[in-house]
Amino acid sequence: MPESELGGPEEKSYTAPGKVPLDSGWVDVPRLSLSASAGPGAFGGEERPFDNFRFSQRWLREQGLDGSHLSAITVEGDSMEPLLRAGDEVLVDHSPQPFRDGIHVVRLEDTLLVKRVAAQGGGRYSLLSQNLAYPPLEVNAQDIEIVGRVVWKSGRL
Repeated sequence: MPESELGGPEEKSYTAPGKVPLDSGWVDVPRLSLSASAGPGAFGGEERPFDNFRFSQRWLREQGLDGSHLSAITVEGDSMEPLLRAGDEVLVDHSPQPFRDGIHVVRLEDTLLVKRVAAQGGGRYSLLSQNLAYPPLEVNAQDIEIVGRVVWKSGRL
């Protein structure tokens, strides 16, 4: 615990490596040991953090995001190329909100996918790939779980 939280001077305060003081202006977003397939599908695995991305609270607020509803996972496969490539990490917003078309992580049976999801009406969705070599997949709403909306990506150039 930093000494300043106990009333001591800031210059004598200690913050353990990897810990961010509550008033630092930064939010640690967990990187989960999960992959979402941009292709035929990836098995979910465990939702266990192995590291963090650190974002500015101000930047998150400007983006309309709440750090407590975010996590990062890795993209596998090539069906979302060139938008998302294998090895990219995406920030997934899990906050409860009305559905709107966009890039989402979805669970279809035991498989995690990252796809452009478009509502078709009548309780149906289209799961679309950026890579035109992959055909659209039509699914009933009760057959998928929308895990969250992809709001940011990182990756190598």
